Amino acid sequence: MSREHTLAIPADGSDPEDRPVSQAALERAQMGRRIRRLRTALGLSQTAFAERYGIPVANIRQYEIGRTMPPPAVQSFLKVIAAEPERAAAALVG
Repeated sequence: MSREHTLAIPADGSDPEDRPVSQAALERAQMGRRIRRLRTALGLSQTAFAERYGIPVANIRQYEIGRTMPPPAVQSFLKVIAAEPERAAAALVG
């Protein structure tokens, strides 16, 4: 069974508007939260973060709301940014 179909959080039966959450959706939401926390820790708006690190702002938005998961290369780059934000930005300029 795929992660999209593996249930992580069941729907609350007492809430007619609640929906179940898949494992994949939970992972996307957690990644989005990590990206948002990184960006805000750096004091950057979505646009400024996107411009500084060469990631399209539309992608940043989609990652942060948990709609899409960054591809593995972007996930790796985000780890570099978290560890060395100034050097990561400088590497893109030089």
